[in-house]
Amino acid sequence: MPGQQIRNIAIIAHVDHGKTTLVDQLLRQSGQFRQGELKGECILDSNPLERERGITILAKNCAIRYTDRNGDEYHINIVDTPGHADFSGEVERVLKMADGVLLLVDAAEGVMPQTRYVLSKALGNGLRPIVVINKIDRPDARPQVIHNQVFDLLIELDAEHHAEDFPVIYASGRNGWAVDDLAKVPPDNKGDIHVLFDAIIKHIPVPNFDANAPLQVLITTLDYSDYVGRIGIGRVFAGTLRSGKPIVTIDRHGNQFPQKFSQLFRFDGLGRQEVDHVDVGDICAVVGLERVEIGDTLADPENPKALPPVNVDEPTLHMIFRINDGPFAGRDGKYVTSRHLRERLEKELQSNVALQVSGGEGAEEFDVAGRGLMHLGILLENMRREGYELTVGKPMVIYHKEGGKLLEPYELLVLDVPTDYLGSAMQLMGDRRGEMVKMETVGPRTIMQFSIPARGLIGLRGRMLTATKGEAIMHHRYEKYAQAREQIPGRANGVMIATDTGQVTPYAIDQLADRGVMFVEPGEQVYGGQIVGEHCKDNDITINIVKMKRLTNVRSSTKEATVVLKAPRRMTLEAALEYIEDDELVELTPESIRLRKRHLTDNARRRAARFSPDRNQAARQND
Repeated sequence: MPGQQIRNIAIIAHVDHGKTTLVDQLLRQSGQFRQGELKGECILDSNPLERERGITILAKNCAIRYTDRNGDEYHINIVDTPGHADFSGEVERVLKMADGVLLLVDAAEGVMPQTRYVLSKALGNGLRPIVVINKIDRPDARPQVIHNQVFDLLIELDAEHHAEDFPVIYASGRNGWAVDDLAKVPPDNKGDIHVLFDAIIKHIPVPNFDANAPLQVLITTLDYSDYVGRIGIGRVFAGTLRSGKPIVTIDRHGNQFPQKFSQLFRFDGLGRQEVDHVDVGDICAVVGLERVEIGDTLADPENPKALPPVNVDEPTLHMIFRINDGPFAGRDGKYVTSRHLRERLEKELQSNVALQVSGGEGAEEFDVAGRGLMHLGILLENMRREGYELTVGKPMVIYHKEGGKLLEPYELLVLDVPTDYLGSAMQLMGDRRGEMVKMETVGPRTIMQFSIPARGLIGLRGRMLTATKGEAIMHHRYEKYAQAREQIPGRANGVMIATDTGQVTPYAIDQLADRGVMFVEPGEQVYGGQIVGEHCKDNDITINIVKMKRLTNVRSSTKEATVVLKAPRRMTLEAALEYIEDDELVELTPESIRLRKRHLTDNARRRAARFSPDRNQAARQND
């Protein structure tokens, strides 16, 4: 296809501002698919975890064949990116494949932390933005205010040349319409999205590369097939990539490896179409390479020249992954050894560019660093579902030393709470060493911005939801490294620790009802050293949760009375990781998420506290 008919765009936005839903409408209204061929919503969110959580985790590629009103046909490559800050590593590398971006902004929420982050990355790559103010049909929409916010953001990011005349589209992705003027908003919420197609064709620049130069293809994404192995996905920056021709792979260290590949694909709709060549500026998938990594360059063997590799911001959080050495180890999982863990983490490193893995203190543990709690939590959840058993320690921030000062990562936190709970929310933020930088009241709610240490975010979400009766909305992104602030208070309550292994009994839970909140229910199997509840006081206690009621020959007047037990508190994986302290672990198996003490017996815990400070208390530092 001639180069002038190709458009490459990435869709970027804050989490839940409607990226994937808008892509659905672009696919449906492109004219490429038959009626009923596309089923469901959030079509590109194919990963089970993405559908369960309603968020995009992995960047996705698709391509649309679109014919405009003049009969000209265009090939539009679209990259749908994650909106959550923890997956910004996905955003950074796929922006290399685009010539422009659709910046989605919620018509009510406006510019949020991740909006600023993804736009700064797009401008840093020289990409021109088309601003789409989405969800314009919301009753609390304020499109003119949001338009001004985007303008101010472009000025803050030193993009005056874009701020002067950036195109703006007003859209409702869910209802499938878009307009270029607020006066044209359909009163019945019906219309089409062709105005957005026209804006893409008009404002997204044509790929401007040399088709006659030596071949250069930058690999930005890896896929895997059980039949053909690894698949390198990237963009042709120079020359023409032809199937069957020999190439040279240049890695990020400059090493060269002559190779051949078996198949070449370009993106078409939701799938891929095999072709014999891919022109300059287009996006392709290469099958059959023996070795390929993200950031590698596929080059001409006669004139090999490497492209600049993909640079990704460094991790800010780390935790210890270790084998499951509890009494129930091996009951549920298929992969339980340190060798299994090592191989799985090495596989993850091939595609997860924001992850770092190093050795722990022993052969049975690994120090894994990532961009945030959800980033590492998604990896753990995937491993658990794949059949792995492991235990993980408390998440810890990564410190730096610079000029004799200890630096820690800070996050920019946007907190949206009902005004009635403003006092409780601000007290909690003060305890977490957050400093307010901005406050705005919108109707019955107050929106605040805080600069807060990343360690202050660990465990904050649950406490904030409790303080605001579940109505708080929190978003955050990495801001900077700065001087470390004073100690942040830990968990206010102690825990209840099981002393015996066996089956939880209703009698034992009933007897302990006034001591705190249980994490287990009757019939569950527990072991000595497992955390089975939260104590109502600030100290840990040991309890017999498997105690049976003794039989006697004395008849009680309340023998037949029904005992109603309180429902246990069930924790998600992320909630469990936020809950534990330095001397505790989260045990993960395909069937269970358990909390436990690192040392399972009371004597071992006393000895460890007296003679050997817990190694997790020493934060990882990068000098």
